[in-house]
Order: sequence, then structure tokens, then C-alpha cells
Amino acid sequence: GQKVRIMGPNYDPKSTSTADLYKKNIQRTVLMMGRYVESIESVPCGNTVGLVGVDQFLLKNGTITDCETAYNFKVMKFSVSPVVRVAVEVRNPKDLPKLVEGLKRLCKSDPMVLATYDESGEHIVAGAGELHLEICLNDLRQEYCKGIEIVTSDPVVSFRETISTPSTQTVLTKSPNKHNRLYVETETFQEGLAEMIDDGKVTPSLEPKEISRILTDNFDWGIGEGRKIWCFGPDGTGPNLVVDTTRGVQYFNEIKDSVIAAFNWVTNEGALCDEQMRGIRFNITDCTLHSDTIHRGGNQI
Repeated sequence: GQKVRIMGPNYDPKSTSTADLYKKNIQRTVLMMGRYVESIESVPCGNTVGLVGVDQFLLKNGTITDCETAYNFKVMKFSVSPVVRVAVEVRNPKDLPKLVEGLKRLCKSDPMVLATYDESGEHIVAGAGELHLEICLNDLRQEYCKGIEIVTSDPVVSFRETISTPSTQTVLTKSPNKHNRLYVETETFQEGLAEMIDDGKVTPSLEPKEISRILTDNFDWGIGEGRKIWCFGPDGTGPNLVVDTTRGVQYFNEIKDSVIAAFNWVTNEGALCDEQMRGIRFNITDCTLHSDTIHRGGNQI
């Protein structure tokens, strides 16, 4: 019955926000012994213990404390990422809620597994390799979704698309009504930048000044270029960038939202095989826009 603070991985003790923080009571403490679970009154320091009543507030990892000023543990970083994917579905549609519940429990049991719901309506389970995925699916069938007939697709590895050399020419694109023109060049990322974005060391939430300093010091970017990053993509956080390198273009900021929306869409589905792009910098070098607002709207850009 002790009241504790349950801090998820996204809780920030420095901020005043209480996102990912829950104050709840522990229902029971149990000792895990192989297949047996023994209820106990209290546990001295240094023992591994099971807590009942906290699982709905935590997904993979979190921190449980009764101290108001405690910091939460950092999320574990793995040297491999879940890249081998299978689609999982049930033979009988009425068993779908049980499958969703089973996938949630599978995610909690294995810190590496990733279960997502695809736009195409499929439930995707991703693991570090075929063997890891096979073990997870076996657990899903025998532990978390007993009595349900589950159908799986063949394993698929997710790829990333990129470029190997900077573009040799400036590409011109016109809007459907031929009144607006964008001139774009692409170049590759310097080594290590994509990894820094993945690790969260360079993110859109940082101040433009700070991003500019990191890029100038570590990756030989121009002094002002880091401040002119319009967007990270895909999903606003990925390892691709749009940089405004234009000089004195009229109405240019009005099309920013349209460019960002298009950029996120494009980087999510690359030109080669519809996989996400990675490590590409798009420089908008020049732009000609129609003086009338209606001719340079979102559907044109």
C-alpha cells in the first residue's frame, strides 16, 4: 500500500511538467521464484522483487521511487536496432483485441521488440534478427495469445535510401500552375551527423543558435547555415534536413509550412523503393513566387 512516484522515460525532473509521472499505490509485493510467485509483506534492500499494480503506467522501462527529488534512469541504448519485421494478424477477426493486448505484453517483456500499427492496417512486430523474432513470435503464441490462431508473414528487413555524392546540378521544379519555381540542390551528411540526430544530440527542440554551434564546430557547416534549418524529416525528427540557402526571396516564409509537409512525406517514402530516406541535406538555393497569395497556396507548392 506504499505510495510511490512512477517516472517513465520521458519524465523530466527539471521541468515543471508532470508528463509521464504517476503517483500510485503499490498493491502487493511478490517474490518471483521460477514459475511460482510468493506474496510477501516487505523486502529488504538488495533483492529483486515483483510489484503488482504498476504495469499499466510503464511500457519498457521506468523508475519507481518515493523520493520527491529523485531523477529517473536513462533509457537503455542498444548497439543493434529492430530492423527485421513481420506482419502479424489473427485468422478470426473477433480475436483482434486479444492480439493487441498480447502485443502490448510482449513489448513490456522484451526491451528490444517494437510493435507498431501500420497505415495499411497491419500489426508489425520488429526484432533485431530472424532468430530473435522467431523467439518473440513463439512467446506471443504460447504465452500472451494462448488459444488464438495467429498468421505471420515472411520476415522483411527495412531499408534506408540515401545519396552517395552531392547533386551535380540545381534541380528546378515548377508548381502545377507554372507560376512558382523552386531550385533545390542535395548533398550528403558529414560522417556522424545522422547518428547524432538519431541519438537525440541534435534535435529540432534545441535553440537554432545551439544547433548552429554544434554543426559549425563538428561538421564544418557555414556559420549561419545551422540557424536556417527549416525542418528535420521524416516525422519532424529524422536524419534529413531542409536548409534555406536563399538570399532575399519575397514571400518565402509563407510557403514554409507547405515545404515542410511535402518534405516529411517525401523522406518517409523515398524514390527508389518507398523506404525512408537517411542522411540527405536539401538546400533550397532560390525560389520565384507569384505575387498573388492564391497562386502560391499549399496545393500549388
